[in-house]
Amino acid sequence: MALSNPPLAAELKAFKTAWAERAGAEIADTIALDIEALRQSGILARALMVGARFPALRLPDARGQSVDLATVMARGPMVVTVYRGGWCPYCNLELRAYQRRLDAIQALGATVVAVSPEAPDHSLSTAEKNDLAFPVLSDTQGRLADALGIRFPLSPQIEALYRRFGHDLPSHNGDGRWSLPIPATYVVDRGGEIRLASIEPDYRLRLDPEGVIALLADLHHAKRAA
Repeated sequence: MALSNPPLAAELKAFKTAWAERAGAEIADTIALDIEALRQSGILARALMVGARFPALRLPDARGQSVDLATVMARGPMVVTVYRGGWCPYCNLELRAYQRRLDAIQALGATVVAVSPEAPDHSLSTAEKNDLAFPVLSDTQGRLADALGIRFPLSPQIEALYRRFGHDLPSHNGDGRWSLPIPATYVVDRGGEIRLASIEPDYRLRLDPEGVIALLADLHHAKRAA
């Protein structure tokens, strides 16, 4: 019998397999080579990892209201998922997976926040399309992605592919640049320290919410025991 809520990894793998069959070997190989080049670029060595302070910036939500991340962190643990945009099917699968487990995350005192480079009107469409009940913020100038060390310029090969696919990122994101953040998930404690950092150059792979929930449970138990 099929699971009512398939694990995120299984959903991502199924989509990747079906997409590769539709796209063909040439496009699939181009993307695979580009992902490996990004992995070898040294960007991960520059990214903020566990133990660093999460940037306390203000970002607009999907309705243009400013959200102060410092205020969010002061209330308790914060889960941040940085995604590429609502045009990315892997991102939508991830966002829906976190929505399904939102109650369990909130029960542990944490707040979920999603961030992408999309302009607020596109973030609103993403939130509505996926029935998200957590804030979806816009990092349109890449300030947060730059502070985290995860923003990168697209290669000419991928830019050409995205133009072909109709993904006009400079216009869609409103910053005039062909750049994206590496998809990433962070768990930040109440003091602003990063306690989990999952940064994956292969955008087809994402951290399952269960990994986040397990860490939040450890933090919750440690707080009660203190």
